Amino acid sequence: MPANSALRRTFAVITALPLLTLAACGYGSDSKDDAAPKAKVAADAVKIDGLDSVRIGYFGNLTHATALVGNQKGFFQKALGATEAKYQVFNAGPSEIEALNSGSIDIGWIGPSPSINGYTKSKGTNLRIIGGSASGGVKLVVNPDKIKSIKDVKGKKIATPQLGNTQDVALLNWVAEQGWKVDAESGKGDVSVVRTDNKVTPDAYKAGSIDGAWVPEPTASKLVAEGAKVLLDEADLWPDKKFVITNIIVSQKFLKEHPKAVEAVLKASVDTNKWINANPDEAKAAANTQLGIDSGKELKPEVLDPAWNSIQFTNDPLAATLNTEAQHAVKAGLLEDPLLAGIYDLKLLNQVLAAAGESSVDDAGLGTK
Repeated sequence: MPANSALRRTFAVITALPLLTLAACGYGSDSKDDAAPKAKVAADAVKIDGLDSVRIGYFGNLTHATALVGNQKGFFQKALGATEAKYQVFNAGPSEIEALNSGSIDIGWIGPSPSINGYTKSKGTNLRIIGGSASGGVKLVVNPDKIKSIKDVKGKKIATPQLGNTQDVALLNWVAEQGWKVDAESGKGDVSVVRTDNKVTPDAYKAGSIDGAWVPEPTASKLVAEGAKVLLDEADLWPDKKFVITNIIVSQKFLKEHPKAVEAVLKASVDTNKWINANPDEAKAAANTQLGIDSGKELKPEVLDPAWNSIQFTNDPLAATLNTEAQHAVKAGLLEDPLLAGIYDLKLLNQVLAAAGESSVDDAGLGTK
């Protein structure tokens, strides 16, 4: 066996557990039933696919604002008619994947790394990505007294949410592109990668135990509110400044048995994104209200405003960028080359988009046959 192949396999074994416990960068409890007031159901509404409810999972995170706003403004309930839209709020990717696998939820908003790992761990049997939701919203923010330019990052302590999560992989790839070396598993090397839960990263920054962080919103803007500066917006590293940060996934069983319900949720997602992009200020307020309901605390304007402005809401799953992110994880030694063929099924989404007079989206050759 070639040395590099053996090394990759060694890393895959060592990091298997962390990779299956990827954080999805949310806030609040690991799993929490939604406490928002129930959206009104029209008197003449009927159940879709005969279902009493459709259970939707998402994170208390602005990059999941399609789900936050769709819940708060009643878009999902409107599309589902007399079938109740039920919500569950998660804080970690594995919790949501586990809930999807066990049938506790039917559809979820989730990041690319949990999607990749959930799909590959099950050998392609547990989920499909059926749509996109958001792009961007990730930044490298640093202590300006210690880091004034990119070259100053060498030798410093930079936080990421968790070993092998989407931002961790992005930082490791960026570090390698600078010509620096870091042991992916330990985080030791020319840059010290410190895996830190987003909920405590601002305190770690204030205490001086980290010099910066590669994190999603609103954590990045929370650090800026504490005096940090944005050194790099990850969007600047991608073609057209777009990369997937949030997908919509569904269990394959639910997709097969209840396609009309899945189509209804996708229609609601498309309608929500259209409303968000047409009414950004009102949408931002709605997302923050739902964050407050889900986590018990709304974001302050100095955090909410810059965080919101760095996120693009899109129906396009940006499939090519998910494949690139997977290859970054392989290059870092955190993942064996994954077999992602079939991870996407965008047929229903493209039907919804066509009905709405919008352009179809592409699966980058990773769709179902």
